[in-house]
Amino acid sequence: MKESVNVLGTSYRIEQREEKNDPLLKDLGGYCEVYDRLIVIRKDWSSMPPKKSIFDSMVKEILRHEILHAFFYESGLWDNSSSSNVWATNEEMTDWFAIQGPKIYKAWREAGAL
Repeated sequence: MKESVNVLGTSYRIEQREEKNDPLLKDLGGYCEVYDRLIVIRKDWSSMPPKKSIFDSMVKEILRHEILHAFFYESGLWDNSSSSNVWATNEEMTDWFAIQGPKIYKAWREAGAL
């Protein structure tokens, strides 16, 4: 995992932390702190997935999810989502993009749309 990511021209630090050192991770896989330009990914899990390949996929999905929160914030959509109850901070919407993003990218690449 890299130490930072460029989000629309703004650098966000990426850190892996344990819940015992970061109480904000309670019941979370990660979070995005937009005011500190920080993405935190949990590195301790009470119930580790059975295979490393599953764990790696899960961590990548969480990282994509938190990066999307940063994109929504940096693009001005964070709290300004009009009448749809701030869809840009909605966890289901963010999860959808994080899960479907690689599939969409693959389709775009296969179609020559990039």
